[in-house]
Amino acid sequence: MFIRQLQYLVTLATEQHFAKAAELCHVSQPALSSAIRSLESELGLVIVKRGRRFLGFTEEGERVLGWARQTLAALEHMRQDASASQVRLTGTLRFGVIPTTMPIISLLLGACRANHDAIHYTVRSLSSDAILRQLDDYEIDIGFTYLDERVQAGFEVLPLYRERYFLLSPAGASRHTGSRLRAARWSELGNLPFCLLSTAMQNRQVINAAFRRAGVQPSVVLETDSLLALHSNVQHAGLHSILPHSLLSVLDAHTDHVRVVPLEPELTREIGFIARRAPAMPPLISAMWSAATDLDMQQRFDALLPGAAQAPSLE
Repeated sequence: MFIRQLQYLVTLATEQHFAKAAELCHVSQPALSSAIRSLESELGLVIVKRGRRFLGFTEEGERVLGWARQTLAALEHMRQDASASQVRLTGTLRFGVIPTTMPIISLLLGACRANHDAIHYTVRSLSSDAILRQLDDYEIDIGFTYLDERVQAGFEVLPLYRERYFLLSPAGASRHTGSRLRAARWSELGNLPFCLLSTAMQNRQVINAAFRRAGVQPSVVLETDSLLALHSNVQHAGLHSILPHSLLSVLDAHTDHVRVVPLEPELTREIGFIARRAPAMPPLISAMWSAATDLDMQQRFDALLPGAAQAPSLE
């Protein structure tokens, strides 16, 4: 059994296509198929269902795939541990990030790079459910996501900040939102035209729940999966949006074109890192953990809200 056979198997599981997997592994399709057949022969079982195209894995193959992922992850951690004994940490740290935290992952990578500039990173935008699944399957190393009991069970957890929400409005919309108010109430927002994230996203589900509690049916003109599109449509299309306050660190929201208004009652969600629990934290994950711990993200983000006063949370 060779490591490359396990790599071929895991790549095939990701791509679900022999030719694409072979291309990513830099081998011919016959060579990849031959390596997997050799592994099947060595183990005495059928791993891959075959037809004129890739048909998936057998039940026994799924178990082998799980071991392959664990073996490759353990090998990478061994390399990282060997790297840790040297002057510079090297290797690749794989992130799964919910869409609303994707814009600010750079703050965390920057903090880690300040001390470990030889680490490489891959960052995927994933749903919270996909993050859990890919952590379990050893496809990512760290999740940057909402923290709740379901998420935290069985994982190493590092809370980083509590997300607070604000109303982003066109600058000329003060007559609708009350220019004399330091904050707007959810119950006052029923007459505004909104652009919001799509209903499949957890962020939108949280916002919908807040509207229901306030007895409001929002008028949603535009749905999108792009935070940049939300900001652009507030600025140029006269729509309103509701966004987490962490985005104020990267969005050009303090301009003559848009207004930032805190919301009451305050809606918060805890955000942080999760990683697979292990007897010893792998060196690259430990380096990122340490860098994130040194950042006071809560204070940084809270300071960006105009007149940011502590209010009772709505959870």
